[in-house]
Amino acid sequence: MPGTSTSAVEVSLASSKGFWLLLGDEELFVPYTEFPWFKQATLEQITQVEWPTPNHLYWPLLDVDLAIESIRHPEQFPLRAK
Repeated sequence: MPGTSTSAVEVSLASSKGFWLLLGDEELFVPYTEFPWFKQATLEQITQVEWPTPNHLYWPLLDVDLAIESIRHPEQFPLRAK
């Protein structure tokens, strides 16, 4: 019988260029050049991230939803909110 998922999402490091996300055993960089709505966010706003489904992340303090694939391959998602 399957158990409860223990995978978690965590922001491991933030810099002036972007921040690193730990998704279970995967590490992804979120550059501000590709995701500009995070550039002016506070550390608290960036670190309050939820992983409601396997392919979706949500930042409730910023009301930002992202598909994980858009972080892995931003070139495949050319439309961006302004």
